[in-house]
Formats: sequence, C-alpha cells, structure tokens
Amino acid sequence: MKSRNLISRRRCFHGLLAGWVSASVDAREGGGSAAQPSQAFGTDWQSTLQRARGQTVAFNAWGGSEQVNAYLRWADGELQRLYGVRLRHVKVADIAETVKRLRAEKAAGRVNGGSVDMVWINGENFLNLKREGLLSGPFAEQLPNYRGVDTVGKPTTLMDFSEPVEGMEAPWGMAQLTFFADRVRVPEPPDGAAALLEWARRHPGRFTYPRPPEFHGTTFLKQVLLELNADRALLDRPVDTAAFQRVTAPLWAWLDALHPHLWRQGRQHPVSAAVIRQMVADGELWIGLTFNPNEAAAEIHAGRLPATVRSWQPRAGSIGNTHFLAIPFNAAASDGARVAIDFLLSPPAQARKADVRVWGDDTVLAVQRLPAAQRALFEAAALPGRVEQPAPVRLEPHGSWVEPLERAWVQRFGRG
Repeated sequence: MKSRNLISRRRCFHGLLAGWVSASVDAREGGGSAAQPSQAFGTDWQSTLQRARGQTVAFNAWGGSEQVNAYLRWADGELQRLYGVRLRHVKVADIAETVKRLRAEKAAGRVNGGSVDMVWINGENFLNLKREGLLSGPFAEQLPNYRGVDTVGKPTTLMDFSEPVEGMEAPWGMAQLTFFADRVRVPEPPDGAAALLEWARRHPGRFTYPRPPEFHGTTFLKQVLLELNADRALLDRPVDTAAFQRVTAPLWAWLDALHPHLWRQGRQHPVSAAVIRQMVADGELWIGLTFNPNEAAAEIHAGRLPATVRSWQPRAGSIGNTHFLAIPFNAAASDGARVAIDFLLSPPAQARKADVRVWGDDTVLAVQRLPAAQRALFEAAALPGRVEQPAPVRLEPHGSWVEPLERAWVQRFGRG
C-alpha cells in the first residue's frame, strides 16, 4: 500500500509539474501576467530561456547533506529535461571559500567568464558580496516565479541579517534553530539558555555544539547572545568595538560556566551538526541541534533516528532566517543561473524541497495563495519528530557581527 501511494503521489507531482511548466511558458510568451525582466537584462524571459539552453550552471553550495545533494541532482535532471540547462553542484564546506575566490577573480580583472555562476548564501557572506560589488543584479524580483514569494508573512525574504536584499539574491528556503532529543532520555527538554546550562550541569558530557565558524555553531552563539540581551538595538546595527565588548560579555560568562559540562569538557567540539546528529543517534550525546525544523522527522523517516525523538524550539523564540540564491558579477552562465533559480522558486520544486522525506526545507512561497492542486503538494505528512509548537522567529543580528564573534570565540575557546 505504501509503495502504491508513493507511486500515485509521484505521478500527481509530475503531472502538476508538467502543467505548471506549460502554463508558465504560455503566460510568459503571451506577456500578460508574467513579471517583466529588469533593464539590466534588456530582453524578455523567452529570450533568457533561449540563451540559457545548453548552458552549464556552476552552483557553489554546501555539500554536507545527502538529502540536499540528492535534491540538487533531481533539480539538475528536471532543468535538463525542461530547459536544456545543466546544474552542476560544486560542493563546498563553507561558502566563505567561494567569496574569497570571487574576490580574487575581481582583483585579477576577470569580469567575464567567472568560475561561479550561482551561489547559495545568506548573512555575512551576502553582506560581503553585496558590499564589495561581487553580485549581479538586482534580478530577483524580475523572475517570473518571484511573484509567489511571501514577502509579507516572511519578512526575512527581504532582509538578510538586517541587510536589505534589494533584489540582489532570491529567497530559497526558511530556517530556524531547533533542538532535538530522544524523549526517553530527555523527558523535559531545556527551554532556553538558562535551562540548558542547568541541564548540562546535571548531565555532564551529554551536550555540545559545533565548533565555530561552522554555521550551526555560530548560530548557537547568536541564539544565546540574543537571549542574554533583552535590548537588541545594538545587534541590529553594524558592529563596533565598544558595542561588541558590551553585548558579548554575558555570552562569554555563560560559555565559561557551560564548557566544563560539555562533551569532553568543552576542550573539543564536533566539526558539524551532522556529526552531532550521529552522536545523538549513537547515544553519546543526548541533545542535538539543527537549523532545519524538519530534520529530525526526516532522519526518523530514513531510519537514522529513533521514532521517540522529538524537536523543540525555545518558547521565547529561536533565531531564524531565509537562505538565498545569488548570481556573481562575472558569471559565465548568468542566463542559465536565472532559469535555474526561477525553477527552484516554482511551486513544484518548492513543494518537493519542503517534503521531509526529500529534504524538509520550509518554503518561501505564500502557500495559501496557490491553487488547490499546488497547495496539496505542501500538505505536511503526519510524521513523528516535527516541531509541534513552532516558536517565534528571532531575527538575525546584523551580518557584520558574525566574523568578530567567531574570531573572539576562537581566541577564547578554540585553541585547546
């Protein structure tokens, strides 16, 4: 029965995808409701599709998740089938590596034919790329499928770590810091920084966080920083030395109290949240953390976590943001990149990405505005492990805080 239902669901998905592509192309060719391309492109969307055919898009994106990698392989196949565009996933451990490469290409005068056509970014990486003129655009609001983005209900689609997006990147998915644990081992999960410190004291060695600058580790630092500062006004502004010292003092004191009770007394930290997830599965750690509220449900479905695992977010709120897709200033396949990004914003592609059995990355679209058949694609499966009571989203600090925060952490805790 499960197999037949899955086959039926796939047939429905592909039927809707085919219908969406046909209707989308018809609308664009007719020129009625399709978004108009920007003056920077100087042509209509149909011409963009024609120029994109045959291009290979070098997409620099994190490669640390098999679910994400599998989704991108699917997207590559669909883009080839529908548009004759290849999506080549260039796996990177940290997008900061890509930022350095683009800086080097600009310094060398390589203004065309760059090595990167599309990049998965947000936060400080976006801030640096935008500030240094390393992005192409604005382009996002001229993509036909951008009209489906929920910019009202999901305001972080317009503000990236307190930095206005201004069309220089297109929203791709939503994220929010989430904790998970086996309810057998952790019947009463700690709610917030103070409770987590007390829990760690009572259960030494059963919690830790990834080593910054790994982004889950840095996000954990920012979560605690926000919780310990009732007035976040300084965190919403570009960082300066005086503000940094004042705002981070409670964080360092809290970490000084926490570290002796961490796994290996805080002298070592796992390199990633994926490693921590496996340690939770093995029982070495009892609490894990993720930036995907649906990750535990996906891992339970895949048989990598027990069905007794549950997810939660601090009731007062947990840090959340939108992650984006952008096109570098010297992209060799800029038309192919625009076509790829527009496809990844389409309801069928967003619905597949949101399925916890595929990836579980929440959509940026206003699902309530979609036709009934497309809304049905987003209906959440009744799978265990999902966050039952989502918490309010705490907005990210300004992106300029990230680098000094990571540097200060390494100086204080990262040299052991």
